[in-house]
Amino acid sequence: MKKLIITTAVIALGLASTTSFSQSVEIDFIEFRENNIVVHYNLDDGANSNRQFLVQLYSSQDNFTTPLTRVSGDFGTEVSAGFDKKIVWDITKELGAFKGDIALELRGRVYVPFVKIKDIEEGQVFKHGRNYPLNWTSGNLSGTVNIELFNSDGERLWGENNVANVGKFDWFIPGNIKKGSNYKLKFTNTRDRNDIVYSPSFVIRPKIPLLAKVGAAAVVLGATVILVNEKKTESEAKAYSQPLGPPNN
Repeated sequence: MKKLIITTAVIALGLASTTSFSQSVEIDFIEFRENNIVVHYNLDDGANSNRQFLVQLYSSQDNFTTPLTRVSGDFGTEVSAGFDKKIVWDITKELGAFKGDIALELRGRVYVPFVKIKDIEEGQVFKHGRNYPLNWTSGNLSGTVNIELFNSDGERLWGENNVANVGKFDWFIPGNIKKGSNYKLKFTNTRDRNDIVYSPSFVIRPKIPLLAKVGAAAVVLGATVILVNEKKTESEAKAYSQPLGPPNN
């Protein structure tokens, strides 16, 4: 029987204020929904309501070192200020059959992307077995970045670490990636693991659709049948074209 107790909910503000208005992020309450933990929080930015924030959830399981990945809702980059924000954490997918006590920590700060991903649009289609040039811009093209592929469930499916931050990378999509939608690429600054950027969500499809393969096979089969029928018709025509002999008495 899984047992989970939230002992503390630590709020790490880290919201740099450049005006006289104060910023705050507060956990309102936490609820359980089957295998999910839902964190309700408020993010107040005063009069600067048009700014965006990086919001991440951590746990005591790894001493609040790495952000939780099996999360959805109001998390990650480009989170707007507001009330009753929600982060849904699937603890079973993240930690397995967990038992014991665990503490959560919510961290937020003004979001300033360290890179800007180019040439990837929402809903864009990528295909297996092809190379795609990834391009990005940065105010400081130096150091290295980690590039990772995640599906809609937050599973890491592919990754390339310590890629030179030169604004381009040749990305090959392996054939073992399942077709589907809502895939995202994640860029992480290796100098500061809190600096992350997600691409718009996109679609991955097979290089040659299965329907096209089946259709091609059907065309070949159809051609074979036609040839056989044509041969049969020609043979029958020859039989009927033979001269008739004298009638038998």
